[in-house]
Amino acid sequence: MDLEQLYQQHSRQVLATLIRLTGEFELAEECLQEAFAAALAQWPSEGTPGNPVAWLVRTGHHKAIDHIRRQQTARRHSELLTPEVEGPSDQGTAIYQDDLLRLIFTCCHPALGREAQLALTLREVCGLTTEQVARALLQKPATLAQRIVRAKRKVREARIPYEVPDQRELPTRLPPVLQVIYLMFNEGYSATEGARVVDVSLAAEAIRLGAMMSRLLPRPEVYGLLALLLLHDARWAAREDGEGNLVTLEEQDRSLWDQGQIEQGRHWLMQALAHPDPGPYTLQAAIAASHADAKDPASTDWAEIAALYGLLYQKWPTPVVALNRAVAIAMRDGPAHGLALLDQLAADKVLQSYHLFHAARADLYRRCGDRDRARLAYQQALTLVRQEPERRFLQRRLEELSSS
Repeated sequence: MDLEQLYQQHSRQVLATLIRLTGEFELAEECLQEAFAAALAQWPSEGTPGNPVAWLVRTGHHKAIDHIRRQQTARRHSELLTPEVEGPSDQGTAIYQDDLLRLIFTCCHPALGREAQLALTLREVCGLTTEQVARALLQKPATLAQRIVRAKRKVREARIPYEVPDQRELPTRLPPVLQVIYLMFNEGYSATEGARVVDVSLAAEAIRLGAMMSRLLPRPEVYGLLALLLLHDARWAAREDGEGNLVTLEEQDRSLWDQGQIEQGRHWLMQALAHPDPGPYTLQAAIAASHADAKDPASTDWAEIAALYGLLYQKWPTPVVALNRAVAIAMRDGPAHGLALLDQLAADKVLQSYHLFHAARADLYRRCGDRDRARLAYQQALTLVRQEPERRFLQRRLEELSSS
C-alpha cells in the first residue's frame, strides 16, 4: 500500500487516536500532517514499517509532545507524556478503529447543536473539506466554517469526554450518530466533488461503523441504516465505467451488482421491518431493495417506490425527499406529472442551489421532448455541479440535445 492510499484509508483513524491522546483537534490535525510528512521522508530509504498505522500514531504523538514542550505547557498536558502508544508495532489497528467511533460520539455530544454535530463530524471523522461539508449540508462555507470553530471550542471548554457512552445513554445519543454515518456513506457513495464518483474506503468505513452500532445498540432503525448502506454499496462497481464516467441506475450493468451484499442488506431490512413503525432509514432501505429486485430497468416497480417515498416524506419532509418522490412519480405516471410536482418545489432556496434538482428537471423535459427547456435546465445544473464525472455526464446530455 503506497502512502497516498494509506492516507485515504487510514488517516482518519490516526487523527481520531491523536485527538484522544492530545485532547485538541487543531494540535492533532497538525501532528497528523507532520507524521505523514515524516513517513514521506523516511519510508523510501528505511522501508515501510510492519504496522504503518501504529508508526504514524506514535510519530504523531511524539510530534505533539514536541509542540507542547516548545510551548512550555507540559504541565497542563502532562497526560500526553505517558508512553501510551509505545507498544509493539504489530498490535493491529483495532484500537485505532475504535477511536473513530469514540470521536463520532464526541462530535455528536448533546452539548453541541445538531448542525454543529453534523458539521464537526463530517469535517473531522470523514476528512471532508469545509466546502464539501457545506455542500453536503446545503449551507454557505463561511457559515459552516464558523460553526466548526465554535464546536471545537465547545468540546475543549466543556471537557466533553472522548468515549462511547454507556448503555443507558446510548438510545438518546443514537439519532445524530446514525445521521452522521448516513452522511458519511453518502459522501463515499457519491462524492460532492472531485475526479471520482465513489470513494470506496469512506463508504466501507461507514458500513463498518454501522455494523458496530448494530452490535452496540440492536434497534430496528440501526438495522435499517445498515441495510440501506449495504444495498446501495452493492451497486458501486456499476456506477462508473472504466474511464471513471458516471453510469446512471437505468444504464448500469446489473450483473456487476454484488448479490451477496444485497442478500446481507435484505437480511437486515427484514430485521428492521419487524418493527411496526419503520423509520426513515428503513424506508430508504426498502426503496433500495425494490431497485435491487428489478432484473432490468423496465421491471422496476415504480408504483411501490413512489408509495415508499410518500411514506418517507411523511416522516422526513425534506426538500431532497420531495425531489426524489417527484422523480419516482414521474417514472410511474409519466414525466409531465413529475414536472408538475417539481414546479411546486421550484421556489425552495435549497433546491435552487442543488444541481440534482435542475438535472432532474432537465431529464424529465428531455423525456417529454421539450429540448429547449431541457437544455436550459442542464445548463443550470452545470453551473452548480462540483463532481467531474457528473459534470461530464450533464455535458454529454446537453451535447446530445444539441446534435439530435
